[in-house]
Amino acid sequence: MSGPQTPEPARRTQGDSPTGTGGEDTADGIQHSQRMLSFSDALLSIIATVMILPVTHTEISPEQFDKSIQRLLATRIAVYLMTFLIVTVAWAAHTRLFQVVGKIDDTLALLNLACMMTITFLPFTFSLMVTFPEVPLGIFLFCMCVIAIGAVQALIVVYAFHFPHLLNPQIESSTHRTLYRQHILGIVLRGPALCFAAAGFSLFFYPLSYLLMATVIFLPYVSKACSWCKGRLVGPQEPPAHSVEFFTFDLHEPLSKERVEAFSDGVYAIVATLLILDICEDNIPDSKDVKEKFHGSLVAALSVYGPHFLAYFGSFATVGLLWFAHHSLFLHIRKATQSMGLLNTLSLAFVGGLPLAYQQTSAFARQPHDELESVRVSCAIIFFASIFQFAIWTTALLHEEETLQPSARFGGREHAFMFAKLALYPCASLLAFASTCFLSRFSTAIFHLTQIAVPFSFLLLRLLVRLALALLRALRGLPLPAPGGQDDVRSPLLPSP
Repeated sequence: MSGPQTPEPARRTQGDSPTGTGGEDTADGIQHSQRMLSFSDALLSIIATVMILPVTHTEISPEQFDKSIQRLLATRIAVYLMTFLIVTVAWAAHTRLFQVVGKIDDTLALLNLACMMTITFLPFTFSLMVTFPEVPLGIFLFCMCVIAIGAVQALIVVYAFHFPHLLNPQIESSTHRTLYRQHILGIVLRGPALCFAAAGFSLFFYPLSYLLMATVIFLPYVSKACSWCKGRLVGPQEPPAHSVEFFTFDLHEPLSKERVEAFSDGVYAIVATLLILDICEDNIPDSKDVKEKFHGSLVAALSVYGPHFLAYFGSFATVGLLWFAHHSLFLHIRKATQSMGLLNTLSLAFVGGLPLAYQQTSAFARQPHDELESVRVSCAIIFFASIFQFAIWTTALLHEEETLQPSARFGGREHAFMFAKLALYPCASLLAFASTCFLSRFSTAIFHLTQIAVPFSFLLLRLLVRLALALLRALRGLPLPAPGGQDDVRSPLLPSP
């Protein structure tokens, strides 16, 4: 650690111990952190996702659906997005922290549980914020939770540095541990410090509190912009010999790809679960109504809920296929940078809004005259959820040598297929939205047709891409690639000279 370059933290900090066996670690009271991290990722993804429930369960009757109600719904969605992103900031800090802390003992495990318990209280404070937006108590309690989370994470840092054998081997053997501790504590406590100021302003001028809370989300990027401006003014500076490269907010430094995938999978799984919970809650007929209105026929009673089931299957297909695209994307990603992590977070935030899209589309039967608004809200949510996935791919291509597998790079054999797969949902949702502007009378039919057509398009996508590339070759007069040859590795779009 005496040189200016610090190697990327090996993922063994979350897995195998560099010295000793698992039995020796257990005998010494030291545990590997992998199971605790998996538990934390699952819990954080659940907490981030369930905060959409106060928005989806907003009761709006047909006669209430005016511009004031739309404004209220839009405000709740904006607050949801902000709080979702703040939870992901806490998750990112947790990820960074346990790249520094390589192993845990019982005390660290209990401190982590205290951190998780505080995080689980966030949905309650969020519900207060969206239900009573003019009362500052919800904002104050939310800020206090964020402060408590930061305080517990600071305790984890202090405790781990007090027992260096729990640290990453690179830090454990370094002579600059005190400087590392100060540096990490400074980063961990930045967000809670802003939330402390936001809690104070919430008592007499709560709009400023929202601005300060939003600053917590974009603090790494503001810090990066300030560093860039400083570099342009005073010139580039050599990093100190004791810099902790893997615990900063540099936009190009790697995140733990495994934890990004685990957190993302948790969000997709919870969203899919919330859809079926809504089906079970709202679409089970009352036994008395079955006897009186449907003469005891459960089939006839369930047939009334046909549009709800159609909306459920369409929404689940959308969630599943977005996960499929995300899964395919991260199969080809070698390293996830901070900027890619932000784009992934934004995509997950809109994926978390898909239960709202389900509520909107299942309301077609109850509010037929408002179906155009519902279709457009659903198309917008799907578009943003998918376009940020495409943005991850675009960002990875800017540094493809570091971030992508060779087959997915520009000119690789999977490049065109991945481009088509990630562009399918943005194009389909944008086309459906635009169609409603010209064919508003058929908005429901257009939306359902899109939900049916896109899954079949995914099944035929590879064949369609191959046919399109073959047609392109034919139009350009290029020879077909020989099986197993060099052209099989290179994309037909860019044949080797």
